[in-house]
Amino acid sequence: MTTDIFTADDSAHMQAAIEASRQAVALGNMPFGATVVKDGRRLQVSRNEQVTSGDCMAHAEVVAVRDAVRVHGREALRGATVYASGEPCAMCCGTMFWAGITRVVYAATLDDIIQSLGDPTLAMTSKQLLATASPTVRVEGPLLREPAARVLQDFAQDRCGTGSA
Repeated sequence: MTTDIFTADDSAHMQAAIEASRQAVALGNMPFGATVVKDGRRLQVSRNEQVTSGDCMAHAEVVAVRDAVRVHGREALRGATVYASGEPCAMCCGTMFWAGITRVVYAATLDDIIQSLGDPTLAMTSKQLLATASPTVRVEGPLLREPAARVLQDFAQDRCGTGSA
């Protein structure tokens, strides 16, 4: 997808998600971040917390949805957009759908994630997962793919100590 469909606001919200992915790594978690936005207002920026929380479901998008609901109420998410530093997995897609999110924008692609992190993976794109959603959930990306993929690659290099992803 071309970047000409994205606005400066889209880029700013995605940059916040990518920065959250860096923070996740610094805290010992997987390299993912997410931003929830409704009507141009940033409701939540969250990072992956799987390791630090001991919760295998604490992916950045799930944490962002949970935290946004806790602070703003469930109705605040209806019609919102989630910006994800990495293309969301099946669990995250389901979470966003049930929360009423109507637009998902991702940075690093599923292929970027697989190349950097390897298995395990559910190798189905967000667009494929949400294609039959009713109501519709728009999936757009990649946006700012290179900086998000770099976070993944750096994480993989540091974890493996090989110097290459």
